[in-house]
Amino acid sequence: MHVLVAVDWHVIWLRIFHPGNVFARALWATIYISVISQALGVAFGLVAALMRMSRLAPLRWLSGIYVWIFRGTPLLVQIFFIYTTFNTPSFQFGKLWAVPAEATTGILALSINEGAYMREIIRAGIDSIDRGQMEAAKSLGMRYGQAMRRIILPQAARVIVPPLGNEFNNMMKNTSLLFTIGVYELFADANAGYSASLKSEFFFAVAFWYLMLTTGWTFIQAWIERRLAKSERGEELSFRERLQAAWNPVTSWTRSGGE
Repeated sequence: MHVLVAVDWHVIWLRIFHPGNVFARALWATIYISVISQALGVAFGLVAALMRMSRLAPLRWLSGIYVWIFRGTPLLVQIFFIYTTFNTPSFQFGKLWAVPAEATTGILALSINEGAYMREIIRAGIDSIDRGQMEAAKSLGMRYGQAMRRIILPQAARVIVPPLGNEFNNMMKNTSLLFTIGVYELFADANAGYSASLKSEFFFAVAFWYLMLTTGWTFIQAWIERRLAKSERGEELSFRERLQAAWNPVTSWTRSGGE
């Protein structure tokens, strides 16, 4: 038996075109949590990747255990573990921007989890660079860290950026899990509207906003990849091809040097 439910288009219209200040606060929370968590995740992933490539066995073991735990357990479990175990601080930046303790917890959980995935992406990017370039840099007197910063990582970025872009897409969607620990982000705002009216249109509208965020990032990612490809004009993809690749993780990886 199928039940046809009437759609309240007025609610959808208001949530999309006249969302209000409370919604703007939720949207801002989703954006800043995503950006900070991804940036920290890249930092954690870089450290873990360098540990994985270290000559010291304990560092390699720690890197492996880190990835094993955080890629092998659900993100939601990790969020609740950190939430119930640690007392994270809140932050106040003037009168306009406050980061509550729940958001700090969410940023910590998301970034640690993301670092486990970024480790493999960064390691693969570094491995794609000919080892002779590191030896050549050392022969010129560069230390290992200098060679990494100036020679290896800039070239590896061309391989790292496409999967990194897809990870950030996932990060923006994963922020919705923070609703469970009291962070007022996009999904929490939609759930508040639904709880007050029992209208499912609030979830339709929030899906639209998530789609706008991920679509906007797809264009930014395509632009970044195009800029990185300028040094290799012969292999450069068109903006349209970069945009298509950004939507397809497998295509993005293969065509951008991950083979």
